[in-house]
Amino acid sequence: MILETISKVRTATRPVLPGLGLSVIVAIIAKVIAIWLPDLGGATLAILLGILLGNTVFRQSFLAVGTKFAESRLLEYSVVLLGLTVTFQTIGQVGWRGALYVVLMMTTVILAAYWIGRRLGFGEKMALMMAGGNAVCGSSAIGAIAPAIKADEAEKGQIITLVNLLGTVMMLSLPFLGTAVFNGKLLPISALLGGTLQSVGQVVAGASLVSADTVKYAMLFKIMRIMLLVMVVLAFSKKVALTSGAEKSEKKKFRIPWYVLGFLILCLLNSWLTLPTLLSDSAHTISGWFETTALAAIGLRLDFRKFMQQGGKFLIYGLSVGMVQTVAAVLYILMLQL
Repeated sequence: MILETISKVRTATRPVLPGLGLSVIVAIIAKVIAIWLPDLGGATLAILLGILLGNTVFRQSFLAVGTKFAESRLLEYSVVLLGLTVTFQTIGQVGWRGALYVVLMMTTVILAAYWIGRRLGFGEKMALMMAGGNAVCGSSAIGAIAPAIKADEAEKGQIITLVNLLGTVMMLSLPFLGTAVFNGKLLPISALLGGTLQSVGQVVAGASLVSADTVKYAMLFKIMRIMLLVMVVLAFSKKVALTSGAEKSEKKKFRIPWYVLGFLILCLLNSWLTLPTLLSDSAHTISGWFETTALAAIGLRLDFRKFMQQGGKFLIYGLSVGMVQTVAAVLYILMLQL
């Protein structure tokens, strides 16, 4: 019985290993390169390197099973582990103005990204993924949203690529804009970076260009955005169900996706219990590796030729959403006097 089970596991995992192994190798290379290019970060380098290799050297069909596993499952695992890095008590450190700022920013970005996407001719699911990815936490948010709204894998890869490229541009420009506009003040600059940049890695990298204290406070704003991931996923999934004309009886069958539920449970545990620092640090590290590997897989799976066929429209979409995020953040920070 045991030998039979082992045999079945081997049979099931054998097709996964080549693509998964390649994704891990690309992620490792990206992390190493990031040592010399910290402004870009391992996650962004992973997807860029994946695109380069996937559209030149590694176009073999037998890699598809493993890269698909890395793209879908590892992003879900990354979402779950984020729960161990988040606590509800964190909100108190930036006050009610900070919390209101995050809510206003997320609402504005979601509505604007969805509206702009639909106006440009993108489908509802692509617009929702773009909205969630920019409003919450980049690739991790898209990884959580895509299965919940039954998004197409190719569309998910395109949106993740666009969000990461947009995040890279904003990561390198917003620290200097924030310093100039807010005269080097800690909290406003932190709010600008933590309230706009897409991924955790981009927040850390961008804030690092300013100061160590900026990294700390920018992450507080970022964490509040991550904490609202569950609500965003639920809202988007219900919207798609209503738009697609789902019957009322189907509403009763709705279940919170396992990875979102896992994120919420770990977040609650981390808020109520004093967990070992080693546990949260390990979760952060593993989550980062899962995300980087998943991004490498997405890059390897992305057909750059198809992506470039819509390049002009994608470019307009990304720049438009980025402008809305930046302008809204500056206005809200001034209005709330952060």
